Amino acid sequence: MRYIFLFFFSFSFAQQFQKVDFKTVHAIVAPNSIEKSISGEVKYEFQVLASIDTIAIDAIKMEFSNVKINGKAVNFKNSGKALQLFEGFKKGKNKLTFTYKASPKQTLYFIGEAENLQIWTQGQGKYTSHWLPSFDDVNEKLIFNLSIQFDSSFEVLSNGKLKNDNINSNNNGKTWHYQMTQPMSSYLVMMAIGKFTKQATKTKSGTPLEIYLDEKDADKIETTYKYTTQIFDFFEREIGVKYPWEIYRQVPVRDFLYSGMENTTSTIFAQDFVVDKIGFNDKTYINVNAHELAHQWFGNLITAQSGKHHWLQEGFATYYALLAEKELFGDDHFNWELYEMAERLQKASKSDTIPLLNEKASSLTFYQKGAWVLHFLREQIGPEKFQKVVETYLKKYRFKNVNTDDFLNEVKAVSTFDTENFKRIWLEQSGFEVGQALALLRKNAFMQSYLELVEKQSQPFEVKKDMFFTILNSTAFYPLKEEVVYQLAEVPMEEKESLLRQAFATQQIKVRQALARILVEIPASLQPEYESLLLDESYITKEIALATLWKLFPEKQPVYLNQSKDWAGFNDKNLRILWLTLALMTENYENAKKVNFYDELLAYSTPNYESGVRQNALTNLLFLNPNDQNILKNLVNATTHHKWQFTLFARNQIRELLKTERHKKYFQELLPSLNAAEQTQLRRLLES
Repeated sequence: MRYIFLFFFSFSFAQQFQKVDFKTVHAIVAPNSIEKSISGEVKYEFQVLASIDTIAIDAIKMEFSNVKINGKAVNFKNSGKALQLFEGFKKGKNKLTFTYKASPKQTLYFIGEAENLQIWTQGQGKYTSHWLPSFDDVNEKLIFNLSIQFDSSFEVLSNGKLKNDNINSNNNGKTWHYQMTQPMSSYLVMMAIGKFTKQATKTKSGTPLEIYLDEKDADKIETTYKYTTQIFDFFEREIGVKYPWEIYRQVPVRDFLYSGMENTTSTIFAQDFVVDKIGFNDKTYINVNAHELAHQWFGNLITAQSGKHHWLQEGFATYYALLAEKELFGDDHFNWELYEMAERLQKASKSDTIPLLNEKASSLTFYQKGAWVLHFLREQIGPEKFQKVVETYLKKYRFKNVNTDDFLNEVKAVSTFDTENFKRIWLEQSGFEVGQALALLRKNAFMQSYLELVEKQSQPFEVKKDMFFTILNSTAFYPLKEEVVYQLAEVPMEEKESLLRQAFATQQIKVRQALARILVEIPASLQPEYESLLLDESYITKEIALATLWKLFPEKQPVYLNQSKDWAGFNDKNLRILWLTLALMTENYENAKKVNFYDELLAYSTPNYESGVRQNALTNLLFLNPNDQNILKNLVNATTHHKWQFTLFARNQIRELLKTERHKKYFQELLPSLNAAEQTQLRRLLES
């Protein structure tokens, strides 16, 4: 029955799409952080092209009032999923106005409270129709203009240019008026509210560029947004089509669902990518930055007609992000990234059997196989013809919807390349063409050397020893040296010690990080070199090295803890949480403060912190004291979080604990002290 309903709904919407053309929407919306609701006044302008009985606007669990068409009150139906209009409209131009209210369970998120409040949206895959009456079908494109009413002490962002902002005379609120000039799909509508600091500049072509950070992170703006203008300028040159919108802004938010989202003119991304100069060496926003910006052309300017053609968005954005990194970091880096993608695709191909040209394909297929498809095509027809194809394709279908054949037709127009065979092998077949991929990678000298080194894995150490010394003493790109270190992992210490010293001496962060990972035993002669890892400008290296040294050299535990007591690490507090855990486990170390250490660690597991911090804290607390009901209560609360990755972690932890009768009893005793949502989640787990 479900499939029949979906087919009917899709068919009905296709009929509406052909008969009714929505042009613009002007909405004044007011989020309510206390009620976690939103209300607003909406005005749609639309044109009836042919006779139609009912016009529908997607709207999930909303209340409507004052519904008028062309100034006259009309009857309407609220199905719970759509506002359905069946009277009052005429052929030609029409105006629809109404007020609404909703309390969304998804798509609009309220994070934190008071000065720590953030409100943000996520439309793709979640549907904007949960918070704004709009259109779930991507083929309905219209011009969105949002005015947002909120507390004047906050920064409020939306799509398009900020035309003006007005202080409301009747309260301490303010209204921000944003305006678009070109149409887009509803899933690209956004709103973000928070205490943000802003930096404004312009690109080489004159596009205003705005970058935001949480006020407390103002000193991280340079490291977080490094290379942003260079990426923008490169894309305009490489794509051959000027940035299609009037402005571009980016803002990070807490506990975002994904790495980033390419809302038209206004990207939202995860707070995890906000880094200082040390964090930048381990994790950067560069690739996500480039990926989401590329979507402003591939996905926003032109949009895939359906999920079947989703690779036209994600594959292109992934590939152009790689091209941007190639521009910044060179050919070796570019080919290394392609190789790592190829490895993932080859491993996944054993179980991931849905081809690229299928709406049920995996994210790995849409993104990374999609990127490899484009790389293969670009190599076959040549960069200049590829650039011409992309430029023509974008200009021909700007502000429209596209399918795969639209793109391939442009390839046929500039070359004799066999697009049908290409489509059959790369798009319609499952699996990954690893042979063709490796042939392209081997054109790069570094990759040729790397692949030859990998092929020598099974050879005796003595055969490879001199080659290892040569590589470690060379200026080769770091993965080659990293591979040498990994191949040393199983070699006896007495045979490899001199090579390990050479690897330590490279002073390359990634190579030294590989040493931190492989050394599970450390002879006294290498202890000073390993201890030097604690000084590396890498939060990952510091974390691995501190844990390893604390375990292997108990007599020096206080020394290591004193050296690292002020470390915090990434946004997820990886180093602080590790330090607290080790301090609690170290005998006779600051015993008078251990209660404070435990309380701090416990506090990190509460809803006052982001899910990454909470998960790290809960993991370590469950290791230290799985019987503490304060920990168990915070673990249950995690099952009600909006971020699925965190709730999955929490549910899995509870399932493991419930294998013991003791913990079954503990959780049952907790039930009366929990709120309704927590009780519902825990009961499900207890009964499963």
